[in-house]
Amino acid sequence: MNQDEYNIKFGINSEGSKIHEEAFKQVSDIRKFEIELYWKRAAYFWALIAVAFAGYFSILSSEHIPSKVFLSFVVSCIGFVFTFAWFLSSRGSKYWQENWENHLDLLEDEITGPLYKTLLERPGYENIVDKFITGPMSVSVSKINQWVCFFISVIWLILAAFSTYNSFSTLDLVLKDWLKIFAYSVSLILALLSCIMMFIFGKTHKKKHSPKAVQRETIIE
Repeated sequence: MNQDEYNIKFGINSEGSKIHEEAFKQVSDIRKFEIELYWKRAAYFWALIAVAFAGYFSILSSEHIPSKVFLSFVVSCIGFVFTFAWFLSSRGSKYWQENWENHLDLLEDEITGPLYKTLLERPGYENIVDKFITGPMSVSVSKINQWVCFFISVIWLILAAFSTYNSFSTLDLVLKDWLKIFAYSVSLILALLSCIMMFIFGKTHKKKHSPKAVQRETIIE
């Protein structure tokens, strides 16, 4: 589907056509609903992940649970699955959100003008504190959420590796010390790297949008 075919299907530039205005209203409502669903899904997965974290550390701190190292490993695997599911769910939500936002971009000109596509930004910052701490920043909240999800996923892998490491009590003590140093270093580097990646790659996309139009065909046979 090209631009002309899209305009015909949704009544753009067609006098007396109500399809254009109705499509704009529907897209606006669906976009708001999709954003609402995005955060509801995030809250749902956060609750599951919080329970998994609580279970993991409760098992390790208990003195009366047999095979607690193995159980902590199982819980860490469950937490990783929950977090990975949240990651995929966030990307799926982002896909549909962008779909409706692209529709808004194409439909809004004759109804509200280029309102959604027009960004009014500050011409500059007052000082360095305003630029890096207190001032506004063009950041995609959903992208930041996905980077947090990535960070937690790797943390679960580290916790699983830690539980596995504790199960091998026959390792040489010097080797254990080096493995601990390595685990601490990787955790710190991962945390710093995740923050840097959020800052660099979490920016809102403001370049030209050229979405590919794909129309599904639904027929009852």
